[in-house]
Amino acid sequence: MTDRAAEHPEKEVPGQPVSPPSPEPAEPGAEEWATRYKYLLADFENFRRRVEREREGVSRQVRAGMLRELLPLFEAFRAAREALAHLPTGDPVRKGLELLDREWSTFFKHEGVAPVTEAGRLFHADEAEAVAEAPADPTHPAGTVVEVVQQGYRFFGGLLRPAKVVVARAPPPPNVPVPIPAENRDVEES
Repeated sequence: MTDRAAEHPEKEVPGQPVSPPSPEPAEPGAEEWATRYKYLLADFENFRRRVEREREGVSRQVRAGMLRELLPLFEAFRAAREALAHLPTGDPVRKGLELLDREWSTFFKHEGVAPVTEAGRLFHADEAEAVAEAPADPTHPAGTVVEVVQQGYRFFGGLLRPAKVVVARAPPPPNVPVPIPAENRDVEES
């Protein structure tokens, strides 16, 4: 019987279970097509949003690079304007420099560039780099910016360039012994 069942699998052999015929794959119905369409549409919408975010990110990076290159020109202009500040207010050179200053300010404001700090504000290590210290006084308490050596700038919430500043530091309290480093203790004890 086993040989016969092997020769003719479509015939029923007594004592052996009959397997149902394998069904042909059914065509997807309208509901399945609608579901597939919804998933595909959602995937495409996610792809479109991701590409748009990436494009904005690349555009912002390119603009930040251009603005970083313009900052030294802007600062050189500001230094020239300060050097010629002694000119009378009606002088055409001074008027031209003031006009250019307004144009630079409008351009940076339009691009979303803002200065990071100014003298008198609290020092923030994530926006500025302390290049020197000065003693604290009533006008500049400890932890505030005394002088801006090089202005830093923000661009759309990110840091375009950190500021370089002088920070006020409180003097150490009097009569506090200064600790001697361990490697120098043996020399002073002898």
